[in-house]
Amino acid sequence: MATHTAESHTKKSLKQDLFEHPDFYGIDELLTEEQKLIRSSIRDFVKKEITPYIEDWAQRAYFPYEIVKKFGEIGAFGPTIPMEYGGGGLDYISYGLIMQEIERGDSGMRSTASVQGSLVMYPIYKFGTEAQRKKYLPKLASGEWLGCFGLTEPDYGSNPGGMVTNFKDMGDHYLLNGAKMWISNAPKADIAVVWAKNEQGRIHGLIVERGMPGFTTPETHGKWSLRASATGELVFDNVKVPKENLLPGKSGLGAPMMCLDSARYGIAWGAIGAAMDCYESARRYAMERIQFGKPIASFQLIQKKLAEMLTEITKAQLLNWRLGVLMNEGKATTAQISMAKRNNVQVALEIAREARQIHGGMGITGEYPIMRHMMNLESVITYEGTHDIHLLILGREITGIQAFT
Repeated sequence: MATHTAESHTKKSLKQDLFEHPDFYGIDELLTEEQKLIRSSIRDFVKKEITPYIEDWAQRAYFPYEIVKKFGEIGAFGPTIPMEYGGGGLDYISYGLIMQEIERGDSGMRSTASVQGSLVMYPIYKFGTEAQRKKYLPKLASGEWLGCFGLTEPDYGSNPGGMVTNFKDMGDHYLLNGAKMWISNAPKADIAVVWAKNEQGRIHGLIVERGMPGFTTPETHGKWSLRASATGELVFDNVKVPKENLLPGKSGLGAPMMCLDSARYGIAWGAIGAAMDCYESARRYAMERIQFGKPIASFQLIQKKLAEMLTEITKAQLLNWRLGVLMNEGKATTAQISMAKRNNVQVALEIAREARQIHGGMGITGEYPIMRHMMNLESVITYEGTHDIHLLILGREITGIQAFT
């Protein structure tokens, strides 16, 4: 089996990744040299380590665990975390560009990176003790450890405040019970940042480590989406959690929501990476595919599709850049982040569908990335706030009235 895998990887690596990002409005002129250098290094990494193999991984529903260490080496984990804890100390536009390039390779690969940085490292840095930061962050940043984020439950998705996972104070430790599901990285994670209610019903974050008795992470099988990403459950059966593993800096539902803001920001950038890949593949295919004696790119309806794709990508790029500036200034609101996440994922999904049409029957094969991106984006449009929930977050901002409780 190992020989077959190596051979298939060698064969696929011969297929050159020719990606060049569209920049119709000269947005690169708004970026610093450092930001462009970071994007270039991540793009080179994706072309070398992800795109030659991703179709094979997705077809086999295989999560390449070796990518975790490689992500750590290139600084994809916790880019905005200060360098003293192993992070990159970078700004939010750089973080966005990293997510864009990785998701251009695959949404599942970006999920691995953004969960580690925004949902595991971020809460430990933001809400943790200095001892917790020093113990966990450097190992997470380097890829020595992989983490996951436990919020969603079998009966509580869009209503996380209804969670039933809970912990009791047993004097010298906490006793944790409950379950989480649809958790990216869970089957391979060394630690989990878990949100649970105390005996008074207040939500707190706890760091649960693999190996603690009663803590298991069953893998989720049979996925049509994010097939190269490891997804699973977190099950807590009387897990003894040391008291020093409680995140003391913030409690209440607002704490995990702050983490989700950071992650949703990364998704807004990442989704456009997938959209760009679909657009570029469709543009090249349309120039090469001959029908009725000429390239299909010469036909009006194909040009319409390509023009609309480029327009939506350009609008989303501008949305991301401005949001990145607001994030850097500490001014970005939850509603602003929701708008970008919702819009950009929807745009990416529509572009994937139009690109599939341009590719014709070839669009459903692994020869092209279109169908894989399309299936992945069906998860991205649902996770970390569904498409409709983000609409209602915006509605609440506009009217002052909350419509989903």
